[in-house]
Amino acid sequence: MINREIIKNKITTQKQISDSLFLNLLLAFSGGFQDAYTYIVRDKVFANAQTGNIVLMSTHLMAGHWMRGFKYLFPLLSFVIGVFIADVVQHKFKNAKTLHWRQGIVLVEIAIMILVGFLPQGFNTLACCLISFACAMQLSSFKKVHQNPYASTMCIGNMRSGTAAFSAYLRSKDRKDLNKTLDYVVVIFVFACGAGIGGNLSKLFGEMTILTSAVLLFIGFLMMDLDRKS
Repeated sequence: MINREIIKNKITTQKQISDSLFLNLLLAFSGGFQDAYTYIVRDKVFANAQTGNIVLMSTHLMAGHWMRGFKYLFPLLSFVIGVFIADVVQHKFKNAKTLHWRQGIVLVEIAIMILVGFLPQGFNTLACCLISFACAMQLSSFKKVHQNPYASTMCIGNMRSGTAAFSAYLRSKDRKDLNKTLDYVVVIFVFACGAGIGGNLSKLFGEMTILTSAVLLFIGFLMMDLDRKS
């Protein structure tokens, strides 16, 4: 019989697997992978970087390119809806016993990635909307690494927090501040690796490349199962 507690203790000292560095590195890699995939395979729309989508949308709209501009609007709206749905799920199912609410979120993400993998080029806007929705749910559901706030689907907040932690370390010489800095550096590096690998694989395998993300998320789902009592 598998002793979940022993395996969990080898992975992290955190109370919940969802706060562990290992799981969140997996999610960060997947987040970077998804962003590169939608940009390269799905009409140069970002799955996670909504600031970039706003810039591109505004540029096209101001130039009178209405159709080009609106293709960025729908993923933006999908992202907002994803944040809202994740918040509702957390508050409605936070005490669920059968399945942790975060695992439910990840299952939905997996289903979305599989669906998107089989959508042809004519459905690029739908594909981008679905992935933006999934990314937003992930961003809203996994907010901490070692009890420190972080984002698994974008870098700017992690860059700010990591730099602030390093500045604090230079003042205090507190090892905790240095460890916090290193956590953010590793997360950003892994996100970048996910984007680089995802981008190159997308050029080779096209639409179905996103199934890699589904596999990564399934591994994350299994890891969270370690929180259940044996």
